[in-house]
Amino acid sequence: MLAKADGLEKLLAGDGGDELFGGNARYAKQRLFGAYEVIPKAIRERAIEPLLFGTSALARLPVMNKAASYVRQARIRMPERMNAYNLLKKLGDAEVLTGEFLSSVDAGRPAAAEHRTYESCHARSLVNRMLAYDWKYTLADNDLLKVTSASALAGIAVGFPLLADEIVDFSLRLRPELKLKGLRLRYFFKEALRDFLPVEIINKRKHGFGLPFGVWVMRHDRLRDLAFASLRALARRDMVRREFLDDLMARKLSEHPAYYGELVWVLMMLEQWLQRRIPETSLASAQATA
Repeated sequence: MLAKADGLEKLLAGDGGDELFGGNARYAKQRLFGAYEVIPKAIRERAIEPLLFGTSALARLPVMNKAASYVRQARIRMPERMNAYNLLKKLGDAEVLTGEFLSSVDAGRPAAAEHRTYESCHARSLVNRMLAYDWKYTLADNDLLKVTSASALAGIAVGFPLLADEIVDFSLRLRPELKLKGLRLRYFFKEALRDFLPVEIINKRKHGFGLPFGVWVMRHDRLRDLAFASLRALARRDMVRREFLDDLMARKLSEHPAYYGELVWVLMMLEQWLQRRIPETSLASAQATA
């Protein structure tokens, strides 16, 4: 809005750089987990895992507990492993969603679609398969949609220079180890600009854009009233368990606002979206008019 007010007609966005040149921290993290797959299967199943998951006193040592946690995550297949920290999955579908809603949907369909997308990339390297996955879910389905929609609302055009055909084609020809060198993110991209950008920019750590929504909700009455009113309205739709929403508002959010704030935001936005498109307040009435 400020750019529009200043008379600008078009903005340039930097979306795509991370997904072309290996800039997201999860790429390095998954490479660490992927290292476990390099160990021969016989050694993993007959030596390492019995030692870590056995009942001996050695398995209860703190260092062994950490190793066991690493192996548990490493054994999750890709791309599900990238979503292992999804709060809904951690809590469990049945803890959050009503039985009526779960019986009306295929709860495994999103994961199956993600797996098909991941497997449709035939690259040998882990990093390139993750990049291809993110082109679909991070770029096409999320980031680009948010940026273009927000720009359209402000009445201003937006361009994505890093997604020019020439740069995309170049990234496809770039060797995987130049995208993620060891655990170093955006290796080629940074090295190519080392003599152009200040060293502070080249060496700075990546920062996310997450907002402390849960903290804001607990501090600002009007925002909390809007969020909680949305959650109470959502409870009447028979999609999310009323008991879970009551506990989320009464206890969970106040105890861990940073942790549960994102879930409150997602559920709040779901209800706001539904109010505009499906004003019926129950699953049964919504299905009857579908």
